[in-house]
Amino acid sequence: MSGFVDECQINVRGGDGGAGCVAFRREAHVAKGGPDGGDGGKGGDVWLVADRNVASLLAFKDHPHRRAANGVHGSGKKKHGAGGVDLLVAVPEGTVVLDRDGTVLADLVHQGDRWLAAAGGRGGKGNARFLSNRRRAPSFAEQGELGEERWLDLELKLMADVALVGFPNVGKSTLISRISAAKPKIADYPFTTLEPNLGVVRLDDGFELVVADIPGLIEGASEGKGLGHRFLRHIERARALVLLVDLAGGPGGTTAERPGEQARVLLEELGAYQPDLLERPRLVVGSRADLAPEHLERATSGELATTDDGLELDLCVSAVTGAGLPRLVGRMADAVREARAAEPEAEGFVVHRPVPEGIRVEREDDGSFRVIGRQAERAVALSDLTNPEALDFAHGRLKKLGVDKALARAGAREGDVVHIGGLSFEFEED
Repeated sequence: MSGFVDECQINVRGGDGGAGCVAFRREAHVAKGGPDGGDGGKGGDVWLVADRNVASLLAFKDHPHRRAANGVHGSGKKKHGAGGVDLLVAVPEGTVVLDRDGTVLADLVHQGDRWLAAAGGRGGKGNARFLSNRRRAPSFAEQGELGEERWLDLELKLMADVALVGFPNVGKSTLISRISAAKPKIADYPFTTLEPNLGVVRLDDGFELVVADIPGLIEGASEGKGLGHRFLRHIERARALVLLVDLAGGPGGTTAERPGEQARVLLEELGAYQPDLLERPRLVVGSRADLAPEHLERATSGELATTDDGLELDLCVSAVTGAGLPRLVGRMADAVREARAAEPEAEGFVVHRPVPEGIRVEREDDGSFRVIGRQAERAVALSDLTNPEALDFAHGRLKKLGVDKALARAGAREGDVVHIGGLSFEFEED
């Protein structure tokens, strides 16, 4: 089984709120003690939190469900129930959260960034909360609100300083294994690498950079050919690019295309996928210099080279012999230092909270009306509508929210069926 997963679906559900309590004070020598039912506790929220210690989305592949704890019910003597504990779900840095229709909801880029994925249900109010001059002995309390539940799509875009980009079988995996401690699968056939590999490169002065070995791109990758979109996604966040072209390419070589044609195709695919990738700092590096003797000396000396088909190379390297690798690492480090210095410093972590929505009215196919909005749905869901007092209170809340006016503006008439959450009733004009 693969140890790296960069796409998954996750089901999140906030905890249910605890119910309010209906109770009255009953003590010796205290007549008509009055209501003293406590409130229910709020359900726990589900948060997605970026964590640099998590490498992939593997944890959600076979176990996609995450649920927060429920709130505790209220009790007599105005004892409020405890709130449910929030659930923090760790995801890798660079995780993009999408709705099922593909809408991007959050982008968790840095350590500690968090997004409220599912809010816990509000706890119901106890009957002590409904005491008023007009209502001296309220015989109802609110039910606990159900927590939010939804399915989400997660996509991981690797956070790397440098992305190694090239055709299949041009030596990317061998290169990253020589300059870092990464141990990717290496073999002499195309598409050995089917998942990105990350390696940390440490220089003598203590400077560190993260290098990503991106699975081989082919012509048409920007259109999705050869799993192109899944591979190209991991290049988006790289600060610098290293284009590896096989110096032994062409007729009779390990790659069918000559070096100049390889570079042309790679740049076209990068530009077609995301044009600003062409503006990133990049090095064009000839690999497998050990298979092209005319370039092996240049790899050792570091002098600029031009291939037979006119491609100008910044460096020539051989991952097998090690020729040119120290110079390549130094050039990559210089590009990363410059890119990091140009970036604004992040101030702490980002907290994403969905913007609360108001209410809206939609016409159903059968001619009925549906009121959509968490506040309106909450007003009817929390109340025990079999109790006349509770029903009157719920109607007052809906009126304050402007539901009556919104229905009238939408064209509702006397006798039309209206749905709010799980409640259906006939509209009556005031």
